[in-house]
Amino acid sequence: MRNAFGDRPGPYVIGHRGAAGYAPENTMVSFERGIALRADAIELDIHPTSDGQLVVIHDPTLERTTNGHGFVSTHSLAEIQALDAGSWFDPSFQNVRVPTFREVLEWARGRTKVVVEIKQGPIFYPAIEEMMIAVLDQAQMRGEVLVISFDHHSVRKVKQLAPEIATGVLYAGRVIDPVGLALAAQADALMPYWPLLTKEEVAAAHAAGLLIGPWGGAEQNYEYILATGVDAVLADFPDHPRTVIEQQQAAGR
Repeated sequence: MRNAFGDRPGPYVIGHRGAAGYAPENTMVSFERGIALRADAIELDIHPTSDGQLVVIHDPTLERTTNGHGFVSTHSLAEIQALDAGSWFDPSFQNVRVPTFREVLEWARGRTKVVVEIKQGPIFYPAIEEMMIAVLDQAQMRGEVLVISFDHHSVRKVKQLAPEIATGVLYAGRVIDPVGLALAAQADALMPYWPLLTKEEVAAAHAAGLLIGPWGGAEQNYEYILATGVDAVLADFPDHPRTVIEQQQAAGR
């Protein structure tokens, strides 16, 4: 198993889209906030622009998190970076911009680990894996990331192109064989939806040498999640699981 988080024992706190509960998701201000709240890594999402650049944004369309309209992939980088990606969250974030993937990596290098979610569907980007690896190489960050996706074909493709990059499979169901799911994608980590997480699933992952870290939004029950023995948690509010971890450590659990 390749562990993008290094030798320090977990559980690791991953700031979901930075600190999406406190700042406009997938922006530099959100990533800065996540680190300030002692996240061990920041998570982000990537989509390509019409001129072949990777930008950090969750949706395939612009409407929800910017004042733009239409698909990310039909706009140039200049067009996307002219948009306001902050006011939708709060007026105090007016004119916060959509960052490029390379911009975030250069900021993160030497500062934090990065969890990269490759977005696929309903629009599919046939070369996004190669594009992502090229940017990782430009930033010299292959060993500092965990690449994840709900598209397990993309996960397997990344591993085949660059075996040294740590990868993980996202999924939302209670699958029959989660270890088999990871093995089929040649992945290093399981990323299940947290309400369906069980201690048995965690034990099976560890027995197979896999890292396991559930995902979810602001409603997560971190006491339950951490009690299962997971290696990582994703959090919109990174300080919430950090507080629970410290309470459990103080109690000797």
